[in-house]
Order: sequence, then structure tokens, then C-alpha cells
Amino acid sequence: MAADHQHGRASQQDAEPTPAQDGEPAPAPGSGSPQSQPPSPAGEAEAAEKSAEAVVARTRLSGLWAAIGFFAIVLVFLLIFIVQNDTKVNISYLGVHGQLTLAIAMLSAALAGIVLTLLAGTARILQLRAAARRKARH
Repeated sequence: MAADHQHGRASQQDAEPTPAQDGEPAPAPGSGSPQSQPPSPAGEAEAAEKSAEAVVARTRLSGLWAAIGFFAIVLVFLLIFIVQNDTKVNISYLGVHGQLTLAIAMLSAALAGIVLTLLAGTARILQLRAAARRKARH
């Protein structure tokens, strides 16, 4: 019986460790094979997350969905701004006089700035495209 016990211990020590598979380190001697150990919940979650990322690619429609959500939040903040700034103010511009609520006056000024920036940017883009076309012809 002692010989069987020694023989069993010797066979465990003499057994060659299994080679690492898929870049994972080889198990420690005596710890059993990777198949005998149940996968950890964290490992399963990471594997599911990686497979989901690999399967679902970002699309234009998903970007549009994110943009709609972002602008909906911005719209809520604008509405709050308009409601809180309802005081009438006097506006004078190039000889034109009038009264507007503070929120409308400020949003109009911001909108005018955005339009001017878009016009300048559009002019620059058109200028660069024309230069690229000329360079491509030569």
C-alpha cells in the first residue's frame, strides 16, 4: 500500500506540465488542468464583453443616435436658460431699437456668431478644395 502511495505521488511529480494554450501561462504543477478549474465570473464577463465588441461595430446610425441624445440634453439646458432669463431688455443695433427678453437676445447673438463662423469655415474649405483640385491637375 505504501508503494502505491509513493507511486501515485511520483506520477504526479514526474508528469510533464501541459503547454500554455492561447497565450495563457501553464498551470502550476499539482494544480490540475485548466479544464478542471471552473472559469471565474470576471473572466466570463470579459470574454462576453470582448466578443460583443468584436461583433458590433460602430455605425453612422449609432453616431446619429448619440448625437440626437446629446442635442436633446442641450435643448433641455437651453429651455431652462430661456425660462430663467425672461427679463425684457432694450436692444439697439445700427439705429434699430427694440425690446427682447434677455435669453432671446443672448441666443440670437450666439446664433449670429455661429453663422459667421460657419461662413468663414465654408469659405476656407472651398479655398482648400480648389487648391487641391489645381494641384491634382498638374
